[in-house]
Amino acid sequence: MPRSADRVLEIGGRRLPFLRWSFVRMLVGIGRLTKEWQVGDGREAALADYVEANARPGDLDDAIRVVDEFCYRHSFMMNVGDEKGEILDRAIARAKPELVLELGTYCGYSGLRMVRAMPAGCRLVSVEFNPDNAAIARRVWAHAGVADRATVVVGTLGDGGRTAAALEAEHGVTPGSVGAVFIDHAKDAYVPDLELIIARDWLRDGAVVVADNIKFPGAPDYLELMRAAEGHAWRTTEHATHAEYQTLIKDLVLESEYHPGDA
Repeated sequence: MPRSADRVLEIGGRRLPFLRWSFVRMLVGIGRLTKEWQVGDGREAALADYVEANARPGDLDDAIRVVDEFCYRHSFMMNVGDEKGEILDRAIARAKPELVLELGTYCGYSGLRMVRAMPAGCRLVSVEFNPDNAAIARRVWAHAGVADRATVVVGTLGDGGRTAAALEAEHGVTPGSVGAVFIDHAKDAYVPDLELIIARDWLRDGAVVVADNIKFPGAPDYLELMRAAEGHAWRTTEHATHAEYQTLIKDLVLESEYHPGDA
């Protein structure tokens, strides 16, 4: 399939990912992607290069625009995307957090969106498994002018407590400090990582937790957990949407408000 197929995006008004070679290449490398969180063809580093070359320095809105442009015109990426990104934007704006915790930085796109939606004085702390992705996100954030509000911590909450301890000791993640969480990393880690967050009492009453990819590729345990807890510790809105940068594959985003006193 020719590389020019990346530019064929729509049939009958629907954006179809299967017409894009970069999407097919991502599927071919899915084993690497789910282990290392990079496709393996250099597209993540290319995204940072593209942002630095095409977005106005210090312009957050333009950085977001340029990332979306890259994902539509050049290489399909697994970040939250523009459609689901608007759900995330609204959730962060409503929560009015002082501290946002993200699980799964990838290349920093969702971080850009959250910083834009955060109130003045709020900070983002993002946990990323892959150090190469963390370095890419730092480049993107620095170019957008938000490096003073967004920090990447290389690690995982499933490492026996090392990353959690670092978040508490070095990044101000303390009991009741977190007003919003965005979960977009390994799908089988959604439930154990949320349970760790609750066990360490990081969430304030009324905190909002947004979880991506509940339908595709799917996090059924997390969906079951939130549905079972509805009306108790959690109040959840289920947003029917589409997987990133296309309109063929359906997805589900959960936006859950935490009220421990109702448990």
